[in-house]
Amino acid sequence: MGESTLYAADDLLDLLRAVREALDLPHAASLDGDKTRDEILGRRLLSVGSVLSCVLDDGVPADYLSVTARFLRDQTAKHPATGYVTHEQAMAEVKAGKSWSEAVALPGVAAQPSGGAG
Repeated sequence: MGESTLYAADDLLDLLRAVREALDLPHAASLDGDKTRDEILGRRLLSVGSVLSCVLDDGVPADYLSVTARFLRDQTAKHPATGYVTHEQAMAEVKAGKSWSEAVALPGVAAQPSGGAG
């Protein structure tokens, strides 16, 4: 590791918020949704790891910390939390009268009959 760099508190907090945004994915409502969520999270984790390595190991200059946070947000936006039904979305559909299997089906995809709990 190189010399320690002092970062402005606001810039450091912004980077921490960007990390939280990258890792804060809504929980999926189904196992298939979990697989999709895990793939998205995995891609985002690679970006988070790279950014943290740059800051902690390589010593990003203090005036580049905000650029680093922006870079992480740009990378996060490349992997949006889409392609699965979230638990919150499914619960809203159930409250609206749908069955669980209907609620967890992606729009345009027919619900698969469940063999029990729902």
